[in-house]
Amino acid sequence: MISNQILQNTIDGAKNITDKDYAVLDTDGIVLATTTNSADDYVKETIEFAESDMESQFNGPCNMYKIFDGGQLEFVLLAFGEGQDTTVGKIVAFQISELLVAYKERFDKDNFIKNLILDNMLLVDIYNRAKKLHIDIEARRVVMIVKFEEDKDGDELDRVRSIFGGRNKDFVTAVNESSIIVLKDLGENGTYEDVEKTAKVIIETFKDKKNTIRVSYGTIVSEIKEVSRSYKEAGMALDVGKIFFGEKEVIAYSVLGIGRLIYQLPIPLCKMFIKEIFEGKSPNQFDEETIMTINKFFENSLNVSETSRQLYIHRNTLVYRLDKLQKSTGLDLRVFEDAITFKIALMVVKYMDYMESQEF
Repeated sequence: MISNQILQNTIDGAKNITDKDYAVLDTDGIVLATTTNSADDYVKETIEFAESDMESQFNGPCNMYKIFDGGQLEFVLLAFGEGQDTTVGKIVAFQISELLVAYKERFDKDNFIKNLILDNMLLVDIYNRAKKLHIDIEARRVVMIVKFEEDKDGDELDRVRSIFGGRNKDFVTAVNESSIIVLKDLGENGTYEDVEKTAKVIIETFKDKKNTIRVSYGTIVSEIKEVSRSYKEAGMALDVGKIFFGEKEVIAYSVLGIGRLIYQLPIPLCKMFIKEIFEGKSPNQFDEETIMTINKFFENSLNVSETSRQLYIHRNTLVYRLDKLQKSTGLDLRVFEDAITFKIALMVVKYMDYMESQEF
């Protein structure tokens, strides 16, 4: 449904061009948009006109025009100061009528995209609706989710849509209060690099807001029936990214790695694994120095010399810390297999802590 703000912008523009006043009322005589205070004086006449068989009425000070949507009366346009020259009033009424058609088409497409990404349609319905709405069924697309950590202000959808301008192959819609969905058409040559750049542009668009913005995206799909899969992947990227890549504003499904597997593990199994590895202890009990040493050692691909250099400590000091860790856990991080086990254990603990925090 077209908003009152769009109606107001339309008649404001008409007034600027014609230097005449206009008002749009619904069939119950409620003023939806106006450029003059005189609109309230014509409520009774508007209701009577709406109930009549006439499509337009000319009475000098205020001419009236009916505006239909699919054969049903939607609005009444009041044009003030036209007199007998009704050309401009008819043009404004026609403009609003065309806006109704355009917004109805966009609403139909938005509705289709929502049902498509939420996997609420049968395959045959997907192809039939896409054909009717002139949406290409074989195109390279990717789903992006723009997540707002706090309540939205109200202009977020328009901001994101403005990024894509008049591209009629991209779709931007909202499925809940905290997220905006972008179904981006990548053409024949679009890459994940292009998607990453677009995500960063979206982030930049909201830099003036205090609200924390995160953008995720799934894998590129080539058929319209696979769009829901890309959406689910983008959703998982958001969740997994929040746990294991909290510092990233943009996260792709393709970089989740082993975090994607850990995210799907049941908590009892995770607790059993940690108990076996650390014998009832938890990595959370390690002191800050030990945690920093472990993280830096992993960052440098188990390279003792480079790690000690970046930590500004002697090589022997690092070796001492690793030996101490081996005695307390039974795992030698200098051994590749032990390092993998330890890294996974740390990620599992992080996952359990996150899931526990969600229960409160």
